[in-house]
Amino acid sequence: MDYYKIIGGKKLKGEVEISGAKNAALPIIVASLLADGETELHNVPNLKDILTIIKVIECLGAETEFNTEKNILKIKINKIKKAEIPYDLVKTMRASVYVMGPMLARLGFADVSLPGGCAIGERPIDIHLSGFESLGAEIGVERGYVIAKAKKLKGTRFIMRKVSVGATINIMMAAVMAEGETILENCAMEPDVVDLANFLIKMGAQIEGAGSERIVIHGVKKLKPVTHTIMPDRIEAGTYLLAGAITRGEVTITHAVPEHVSALCNALSEIGFIIKQGNDWVRVSAGKKLRGVYVKTLPYPGFPTDLQAPMMALMTTLPGISVVNETIFENRFTHVGELRRMGAHIETEGNMAIVHGGKKLSAAPVMMSDLRAGASLVLAALAAKGISEIRRIYHSDRGYEKLSEKLSMLGADIKREKGGGY
Repeated sequence: MDYYKIIGGKKLKGEVEISGAKNAALPIIVASLLADGETELHNVPNLKDILTIIKVIECLGAETEFNTEKNILKIKINKIKKAEIPYDLVKTMRASVYVMGPMLARLGFADVSLPGGCAIGERPIDIHLSGFESLGAEIGVERGYVIAKAKKLKGTRFIMRKVSVGATINIMMAAVMAEGETILENCAMEPDVVDLANFLIKMGAQIEGAGSERIVIHGVKKLKPVTHTIMPDRIEAGTYLLAGAITRGEVTITHAVPEHVSALCNALSEIGFIIKQGNDWVRVSAGKKLRGVYVKTLPYPGFPTDLQAPMMALMTTLPGISVVNETIFENRFTHVGELRRMGAHIETEGNMAIVHGGKKLSAAPVMMSDLRAGASLVLAALAAKGISEIRRIYHSDRGYEKLSEKLSMLGADIKREKGGGY
């Protein structure tokens, strides 16, 4: 099993191009099921999760061609078929549940295994299912599979009990071909939702308000295939800015959307880092006097929960005390124990973490527990003194395209090695 070998202590410098957004690409790939013909997607990242979702739509009758060098995915749909999405495909990735929306819209039937994914606490799909029921579907669970049936989806007004990116995406895909008007309240405002809405609008859907708390959808009878470019990945962008910050280097992210990382940039500025930006780039460099910071994770446009773990790695290197208040997931401190192995002084209680910074991190063998926790360990190893070995890097393969190659281009001493077990 592959692992990363990192010799820390090098300041990262240079430019890094940001890949397409995984969390936008996944639902957009699934949404291609809504129209017969050939859809062409550009800037699709070559990631494990992307390859898995491609297999999922192939189960439903899609023909695909993925040029991983050019990051172009072609999807041909003649017709989609009723098919049980097997557990072996979906157990590692929660986004597989996204096929329910398009299947209900086109077939009036969906049969999908309850999803898996990162071990970061309970992430139930009850809001998705409540939304489908509001549109007129009947929901049941048998043998660990969710079965949804509807003779005809009809427009509705649905208020989500809490903000959910996944539910907003899934219900929106189901509603675009429902009869009449659907009004969704308390929607997620993430850029991923907006990118999906823009894709659906290109296909002929009538959607208003994506990116706000209220989305209005007027159902249409038919959609057409289109060509679309996936937006840049804001979490990858934030991770590389944090890599520059934790090594006290100077890193510029390109092919990015500065607005999407504004919450992170505000926090970095508050710490004392120097932030500069243009239309599609952001640069971070070390300031003269750094200090601790308080970060509270919130739905977009707040500080993203997916950057909480990498930010905590940076906090361990800042003078004074920093605090993390994690409000999105109840079990997202799995990286804390591994950071402690590297010399970090972190106390946790409930959804709060207090980081006593300023102590030099030391290299250690550590293990990834999930995708973003894994990123925090890579960042910590870049700043630590000595040689670190990071295991279970298949987690990072799910969300970071060419991670070791991109870091190497910035001057990091990181190698992907084979063997080592566990």
